[in-house]
Amino acid sequence: MKILLIEPYCTGSHKKWAEGLKKHSSHHVKILHMKGQFWKWRMHGGAVTLAKMFNNMDWKPDLILSTDMLDLTTFLALTRAKSNGIPTAIYFHENQISYPWSPRDRDILNKRDNHYGFINYSSALSADKVFFNSNFHMKTFLNDLKPFLKNFPDNNEINSIEEIKNKSEVLHLGLDFSNFKARSDQKTDTPTILWNHRWEYDKNPELFFDLMKKLKDKKIDFNLIVIGEFFGNSPKIFEKAKIEFEKHIIRWGFQKSINDYINCLFMSDIIPVTSNHDFFGISVMEAVFCNVWPILPDRLSYKELFKNKGHTENIYTDNKQLIKKIEAAIKNIHQIRNQSLKKIAQEYDWKRLAGVYDSKFEKITW
Repeated sequence: MKILLIEPYCTGSHKKWAEGLKKHSSHHVKILHMKGQFWKWRMHGGAVTLAKMFNNMDWKPDLILSTDMLDLTTFLALTRAKSNGIPTAIYFHENQISYPWSPRDRDILNKRDNHYGFINYSSALSADKVFFNSNFHMKTFLNDLKPFLKNFPDNNEINSIEEIKNKSEVLHLGLDFSNFKARSDQKTDTPTILWNHRWEYDKNPELFFDLMKKLKDKKIDFNLIVIGEFFGNSPKIFEKAKIEFEKHIIRWGFQKSINDYINCLFMSDIIPVTSNHDFFGISVMEAVFCNVWPILPDRLSYKELFKNKGHTENIYTDNKQLIKKIEAAIKNIHQIRNQSLKKIAQEYDWKRLAGVYDSKFEKITW
């Protein structure tokens, strides 16, 4: 089967997922993409550019698979002579209805942020099949649709939510661990705490560094690795933290090579997650694969991925419990280093999930 995978925002986790599917699928996957920048413009105008690219291709797929960054309705309208009759599916990495926007975002301030959510809504409505990277994500999106649609003055089409629900399904994110080879002698005598998420508002770095300050004030010894992708408008707390925790930091900033990134993970011991948002949690799974001990909130996707599988000791319910669990992990570091949750991360290896993806895609085209 020939699959056209359309990714208007081809960078970071979106790019990894697209390339992982192409690499591991038994089907012929061709990726039609644009550079991963200007995400709002990609959602507005990417469909026009990608439709033109598709119409100029001397190739016709059996399935069109887009991600949530594409305005699928516009794409299909502009390619109807060629795309007519081809089944379509959309994969939601995130959605702009449930996503916790920064209150400083200019679209929030100007009350024009609903348009991005509407693109996600109309795209889901127009697709033949809708996939979400976690059950938490699917339920959140479907539950948030009703109050979202009620924002509009009339003809809210509330019944369309049921239509989307009936064609929605969970398809957990596939991860490629083929380069994640164990490094020997990476651990230091001092316990190392890890941040490997995007440097953005929704990951709640303020709480993370507040916790680090509490440890520092208590004279608790720890190392700090702060890595991950960041952009020009990253929260100012990172600049302050680099100075405040200078004596604790052993790695800092974006790691340009995958080997450097993986080395940082194997050097780490504890990953306390403070995120306000995670529909799946790739960075956490990558750390867990490298035997980093996760301390996770009793919300978001982590209940589904960890708590529901019996790993309750890794879950915290409030900030007081979070700092206690961090302190306990540092105090019992030798025990922590011998407790691996790697098997949780391995469930999402492409080697296990590629066949699941292929089977679900085949059913759409039957």
